[in-house]
Amino acid sequence: MKEEIKKLKKISLHLHLDGSLSCRMASQLSGLKISEVKEKMEAPSKCLNLANYLEKFAFPLSLMQTKKNLKLIAKDLATRLVNDNVIYAEIRFAPILHQERCLTLEEVVDAVLSGLKEVKGLKTNLILCLMRGASYEKNLETLELAYKYLGKGVGGIDLAGDEQQYRLKEYKELFKIAKDKKIPFTIHVGEVNSKDIVEAIRLGAKRFGHGVKCIDDKRLIELIRDNNILLEICPTSNIQTNAFKEYSNHPIYKLYKDKVNITIDVDNMTTSKINLSKEYLKLCETFKFTIMDLKKININSINYTFLSSKEKIELLEEMLK
Repeated sequence: MKEEIKKLKKISLHLHLDGSLSCRMASQLSGLKISEVKEKMEAPSKCLNLANYLEKFAFPLSLMQTKKNLKLIAKDLATRLVNDNVIYAEIRFAPILHQERCLTLEEVVDAVLSGLKEVKGLKTNLILCLMRGASYEKNLETLELAYKYLGKGVGGIDLAGDEQQYRLKEYKELFKIAKDKKIPFTIHVGEVNSKDIVEAIRLGAKRFGHGVKCIDDKRLIELIRDNNILLEICPTSNIQTNAFKEYSNHPIYKLYKDKVNITIDVDNMTTSKINLSKEYLKLCETFKFTIMDLKKININSINYTFLSSKEKIELLEEMLK
């Protein structure tokens, strides 16, 4: 089964650039030993909570403050995705977190796009993250940046950060602007609790980053299913952040069987020490997922990509080759 999974053509819709900076590349850029960067970047199998998990992002972000480094990191990530037979990836990050050395937001995005373009065999789109805790003005800059690059390497926006500390209603106006400008969006919601899931539906989100805490409320599951919302589910990450106690307790299989639209994602390749092939294998070994289920999930996820209708058809054709 391991080889079958490796050969599967895959789509990745929830992948953070900073959390996927490889230890090898981090060592090269920092001059530290691999063992030292692993200590700084890889989260334990069980963190106290999401905030504890997010502490592992400080070091990789410190290495992502120049155009040269951003280009190298993006190229390296794309290469690793191709090696895992990923044919389409939406890679997300917050440009405002890469300005410590005075890069403009445009320079940040251009550097990442430049690195991605150097790798053949992978189609990509960027998702630019608004950040919980950032000012309205800073988040508006990111939104305007996404609008400027829409269809030119950027597919949409996200809201990321600690959802426990910052409620979704604080960002309602920004998503209204995004809707007016026809900027597609996903929202990190339902990762640590279910409080803001209804608000996310009201805002018009058709994709949720995680969303797994809907499992606590049958009404929410029905709302998600009735509104054709896609849950971008990252099982290993959810266990690490203590959303669920054990991998076998994860609700992904139940949600799939309950006809909820899902994708299987990894969140952060390095922070969670995972790639899609490894995640797929864990799911097959832990639950009753089959190769056919995995293919079906990937094909269905094409409908939810931030691509044009023409590009979706082309991606489907590539998937079915």
